[in-house]
Amino acid sequence: MLAIRPFLGGLSRLMLYIAGIGIIAMTLIVGWQVFGRYVLNDSPSWSEPLSLYLMSWFIMLGAAVGVRESVHLGLDIVRYVMPPAVQKAMDLISLGLIILFGIGMAYYSTLLAMGTWSATIPVLGWPGGTDFFPMIFGGAMISIFALERFVDVIIGVEVAADVLVQEAA
Repeated sequence: MLAIRPFLGGLSRLMLYIAGIGIIAMTLIVGWQVFGRYVLNDSPSWSEPLSLYLMSWFIMLGAAVGVRESVHLGLDIVRYVMPPAVQKAMDLISLGLIILFGIGMAYYSTLLAMGTWSATIPVLGWPGGTDFFPMIFGGAMISIFALERFVDVIIGVEVAADVLVQEAA
């Protein structure tokens, strides 16, 4: 884990930067759409589907990073009142389900992408299957980051802000 953690940390940071750039790009595109509609009286047809595509990317990238940083929603009050052994079991079950969810999302999104590849996104002219790329990549990254945390729980290492903290045995 010590060898792979810096790579995953760098990948996580890169995904956050890409998501941030996507949010900025989407904001500029929507701003251009509003300007075109209300000032020029000619709304660009490509702005809405492209902004939705960018939104899919930054949502999925952010969700994957949220899994790695353990900032996703959870019912923590129940976990914290349990003994440490039950907490560990709850963490392993939760992370195992997240891994399975990410794998399922990537797999079924791949099937959807293959099934819709021959269709064309009307305004953009892209193959229809490209709509599922964010879910394929996001699902894979959710699984990888959850697997990283799963292994950390098994070996008794807690990661807080990319700093290793060895649990007392």
